Amino acid sequence: MPVVGYLNATSPDGGRPRVAAFRRGLQEAGYVEGGNVAIEYRWAEDRIDQLPAMAADLVHRQVAVIAATSTPAALAAQAATTTIPIVFEVGSDPIRLGLVASLNRPGGNVTGITSLIVEVAPKRLELLHELLPTASVMALLVNPADRALAQAQSREVLSAARSLGVELHVLNASSERDFDAVFANLIRLRAGGLVIGAGSVFVRGIEQLAALTVRHAAPAIYQSREFAAAGGLMSYGSDITESYRLAGIYTGRVLKGENPADLPVQQPTKFELVINLRTAKALGLTVPASLLARADEVIE
Repeated sequence: MPVVGYLNATSPDGGRPRVAAFRRGLQEAGYVEGGNVAIEYRWAEDRIDQLPAMAADLVHRQVAVIAATSTPAALAAQAATTTIPIVFEVGSDPIRLGLVASLNRPGGNVTGITSLIVEVAPKRLELLHELLPTASVMALLVNPADRALAQAQSREVLSAARSLGVELHVLNASSERDFDAVFANLIRLRAGGLVIGAGSVFVRGIEQLAALTVRHAAPAIYQSREFAAAGGLMSYGSDITESYRLAGIYTGRVLKGENPADLPVQQPTKFELVINLRTAKALGLTVPASLLARADEVIE
């Protein structure tokens, strides 16, 4: 029975919906866990520095494929092997990350799915600015421990802020314990809005973040619908679980003998804007009709 090494930066609890989507994709490709494929799970529990050792262990066990889900996991897997096929799910441009040579023909032993979280981050700032046109100060929240993702997001959103004429402060949180200090800083800086960046710590703390944004009257936008559903103001991004499903399909195709070098990197084609009107009213905000008209979902 072939063995897939599943490497992820977060925890089993936070990653449950995504790993379920990955298994669905595997099943669509003809593989059922415990039936004709085994999966070795490695969860870093947000201790990103543990990922290289976990990737090395999967290589030592000679797994058939490494499914490296999350940007730091993909980088750790790539550094660990040039021979075992790697299927990634990352939030940034895999060419810029150095994972592949091109999107159409990745080359080497690596291919996968990108959700373009980083590339869409400036759009989140633009949407927040459209809702808060008089706000001259905004903030971006990143996880400095996830260095590659944090630097990429900061670069893109700072550039967008300059174009909009907005002062942007980059705030850091490496764990949920840092969230209270983040919102204290928001108040001190008099930031009008917050763009919550990508990263496993924010996936796990999504409900806590949503509650804090309401408690501190901080208009905020995040990548996933779950944030708006939990009481956050807005979300804009692709369906991450769909990216994991596609990664599962690619993993199955590689198990059947396809070469990662010949499998084009897939990108999302649909991005959804979700607005929580209840939260907007609680924050004393009037959502422009033009923004409501573009929303894919309005929570009332």
